[in-house]
Amino acid sequence: MAGPSQKTSALVVDTHTSFTSGTSESYVNSLDYLLQEKRELALEQKQEKALVHDCPDLNSLDLDEDEVPLTPEHRLLVERFSVSLQVIPPVHPGETVFLPGRQPQHCILDHSNLKPRSQLEALFLSCPPAQQLSFLHRGLLSNLYLHTPDCPVPLLQWLFQLLTWPPETSSGAFGLLWDLSMDGLFHQTDGDKHWWCPSLQEVMEAFHSLGAHSPALGLQGLCQHSGRVLKNNISLSWSEQQDTPPAIALDISLSYICKFLALCALTQPVAYTDGDLLGLIELLCQAGLDVELRLLPKTDLQQLLLLLLQNIQEWPGKLQQLCCTLSKVSGHHHNLLALVQFFLDVTSRSRQLRSQLSLVIIAQMLDQQEMLPLWEEKAQLSSLSQLLTLMKPSSLRQYLGSETLPPCREQQPKASAELDHKVCYLCYSLLTLAGVVVSCQDITPDQWGDLQLLCLQLDRHVSTHIRESPQAMHWTRLKDLAAQTYIRWQELLAHCQPQAQYFNLWKDNSLRLLAWAGSEQGSRNRRKQRTEARGGPV
Repeated sequence: MAGPSQKTSALVVDTHTSFTSGTSESYVNSLDYLLQEKRELALEQKQEKALVHDCPDLNSLDLDEDEVPLTPEHRLLVERFSVSLQVIPPVHPGETVFLPGRQPQHCILDHSNLKPRSQLEALFLSCPPAQQLSFLHRGLLSNLYLHTPDCPVPLLQWLFQLLTWPPETSSGAFGLLWDLSMDGLFHQTDGDKHWWCPSLQEVMEAFHSLGAHSPALGLQGLCQHSGRVLKNNISLSWSEQQDTPPAIALDISLSYICKFLALCALTQPVAYTDGDLLGLIELLCQAGLDVELRLLPKTDLQQLLLLLLQNIQEWPGKLQQLCCTLSKVSGHHHNLLALVQFFLDVTSRSRQLRSQLSLVIIAQMLDQQEMLPLWEEKAQLSSLSQLLTLMKPSSLRQYLGSETLPPCREQQPKASAELDHKVCYLCYSLLTLAGVVVSCQDITPDQWGDLQLLCLQLDRHVSTHIRESPQAMHWTRLKDLAAQTYIRWQELLAHCQPQAQYFNLWKDNSLRLLAWAGSEQGSRNRRKQRTEARGGPV
């Protein structure tokens, strides 16, 4: 048994002693080891300084990992497991219709033919434009013109042009314009049907004031404005615009214009001729494709388009002209698909337009406008069936392959991948439009065969030719769309199958069962007769 002195001596630790744990690793904690580690660290720092002194350009070397050449084995490995960043965009690219950074036009109230009925009105008419706007902001114009027998038309025109101003001004102008119009509508007698609606030219001027420049809007002739719209040479209330993002301000102004035009279309269905209605529809569709408005809702625009369609007198005589016009609004297939979706599937006319316009766009994208009877309503499904055969990815690649691959071999894989993405993108839009054509049809039993052929063409020429790849997920998305479209068409087939088909099917099966039963019974009787002839048991 150890004594106290031995226990005490056991606690004494020599600085040169190493402690070893029960594990395989040794933990060394000695003064000599610490000094050696310090000397090695100082030596490494000295060598590093010497290396930097000998190679002053070492820090300027570009050691970007992307530029380090890969070995062939590593390159094959990267290519095998790489994933393409190209996808099918969920939102259309849009068109540049309204130029950014626009300034509001200075609107002039034409009061040359107006006779003031009060001193306050005389003061308002004689004021400069800046002070006339202050009348609007303070609500004095409601006291002047609301509930009066007849509101001056120049005032309504002035308020309509103010809808293109920043929200702080346009909101007051819209509220007053709406109240004056509704008040005039309620005080309208049966014999007095005069109610002011902005003309197509005035709507174009409003769009020009919003910054529209597209030649498709027909704005070239608007360089000579009427006296109501002049260049804004003063920065009046322009600070208001700084509080609202330009895209939101543009959307608010367009919403006010659409709401007021919808009121006009409801109260005065014959205020516009068919030509003006077609012009308004084209103008509004072009504006709705603006790149700044892609992600914003378009409820007011869609409701207005439905009303304008219903007011066309010569229908469906104007359908072909309208489809030809709208199909040229944009040159991009996704923009045209978005344009079709502007027309809601809620009325018979909008359904007819959606179906016909989608078919025309498909034929236009595939350069088949003159080859098929596109304008025969009963032949739409058969025409679509022929167009589906051209939607094969390999056919689209040949169609888009006019852009020859670059001669440099290093650029060819990248160019080929971009071409594949274009083919997939175009096929996705065309297949979506094909679904619109079918969904807007009232499938009758007579068209059951055409729809069945569509399903066969879709499976044979599109679905089976889509090659999915982990490196290109956009092909997988196209494959999913083709499968969903095929399922929807099969459901339509099940619902619209002719009744005779059911009876013929059961009749044929029953006849086969009767024939089989008769043959079985005959064979049993013959076996029984042979057994009896031999004298055996039956």
